[in-house]
Amino acid sequence: MKTSFNLLKKGLLALCCSSLFFYSCSTSKKVSTVAEPKVQSDLPKAAKEFRAAWVASVANINWPSKPGLSTAEQQKEAIFLLDFLKNNNFNAVIFQVRPQADALYKSNLEPWSVFLTGKQGQAPDPYYDPLQFWIEAAHDRGLELHVWLNPYRAHHSSGKTITEASIVKKRPDLVVKLKDGQYWMDPTNKGTQDHAAAVVKDIVKRYDIDGVHFDDYFYPYDSYNGGADFPDEAGWAAYQKSGGKLSRGDWRRQGVNQFIERVYKEIKAEKKYVKFGLSPFGIWKPGYPASIEGMDQYNKLYADAKLWLNKGWIDYFTPQLYWGVNTIKQSFPVLLGWWASENTMGRHLWPGMNVGLGGDDKNVDEVINQIMITRGMVPNSMGAVHWSIAGLTKHEKLIKGIVEGPYKKQALVPASPWLDDKAPAAPVVKTDVQQGQLKISWNHADAKDVFRWVVYYQYGNTWNYVVLNRQDRFLVKSILEAGVKLNKIAVSAVDRTGNESEKMAVLL
Repeated sequence: MKTSFNLLKKGLLALCCSSLFFYSCSTSKKVSTVAEPKVQSDLPKAAKEFRAAWVASVANINWPSKPGLSTAEQQKEAIFLLDFLKNNNFNAVIFQVRPQADALYKSNLEPWSVFLTGKQGQAPDPYYDPLQFWIEAAHDRGLELHVWLNPYRAHHSSGKTITEASIVKKRPDLVVKLKDGQYWMDPTNKGTQDHAAAVVKDIVKRYDIDGVHFDDYFYPYDSYNGGADFPDEAGWAAYQKSGGKLSRGDWRRQGVNQFIERVYKEIKAEKKYVKFGLSPFGIWKPGYPASIEGMDQYNKLYADAKLWLNKGWIDYFTPQLYWGVNTIKQSFPVLLGWWASENTMGRHLWPGMNVGLGGDDKNVDEVINQIMITRGMVPNSMGAVHWSIAGLTKHEKLIKGIVEGPYKKQALVPASPWLDDKAPAAPVVKTDVQQGQLKISWNHADAKDVFRWVVYYQYGNTWNYVVLNRQDRFLVKSILEAGVKLNKIAVSAVDRTGNESEKMAVLL
């Protein structure tokens, strides 16, 4: 009898407390009926998946839409693209800042890009630094920004007049002319390697970037030189005269290999957390694996991309797998599986996907299928890079299918434990209840090292989360949502390399 009475007393007390809590929520007074925050590790985790798009500046493919736009017009276009990525749950942008040995940023090493102002060497007017603008705007939206550089292209066929500021005129000893009108820096030339490495180091040192990215333009494609061999006779003759024993192909590959290893080491010496990504042609050699046919990057572009992956000279590897799942001779999953088997150092394998084929049902299904296949085949570090952002912005059906499907929830960029595996401390969390709303606020002793925040919340038995950017310090949630009570909230901090802290939880 006594036990029954005690149970009844406890029940009445709980009912009174619950009634008091909801009564207080309906008044204008703040109350403190929530528990003290406690670190809790057994809560759900936010999704982790690299979701990026390329933004090309060469030939004004993506940004700016044409040369000579005003500063305000350029910035408006940039904000549109970054808002688009944020609103569709992407978390990174790969922005081309060096299309032809020039710069979309203030540089003492190379001239302002013709694709920016319409005249090589001419700064924006009114003056601003486009790269700095993109970095700050991206970070304010919780997006990583990776600078994309072409290491060897000296002049593109769409680059108009070659001015006195061009490396073609300033360093003719480094460049050769191709039959289609382009100029290319000789990858075996030490002066080429020194100059290009200095450009990378300068950007890493002066700008708050998250990654450095090279694409597939190592030695040029055959078509750029009318099918003829790369015109490096002078360098090859000098190498032989010095007693060099390598074949011409191995000599070329050695020059590229040395450069890739050097850039990786120099980036890490300056800022260890800055990721280095490479996006080579999707086929290493025909016959690897057995069913694959197509161009031979090893013997045509002199890019031994397999070696770079095997050696771990990169932090993420993005082979351009621009073919369909059912394209038998260049099948997306077959190639992805082969590259995964070569990822012996456990780096991120985030394939490049072609979203520029259109927005009909077939292509929407193809892109979604490739995302899902990648998740299944590379589950420990999921991700993809989409070529290019124009394919996403122009095809409403495509982006709708992606954001209502695989990208429905936000995702964090996967961590890179070989760069840093130490998670930040948990944030300090405060809560206030007023008029049926819970205000969750937080701070951190080392907030400058935090890149994102994650707020987890539970209505009834269902958990969800929202990823917020570095500047955010509070979030307001309703105590009741569709008649379901908010039971628990938690906040975590995420650093530059993707490490997530323990979660500071509050039971309501």
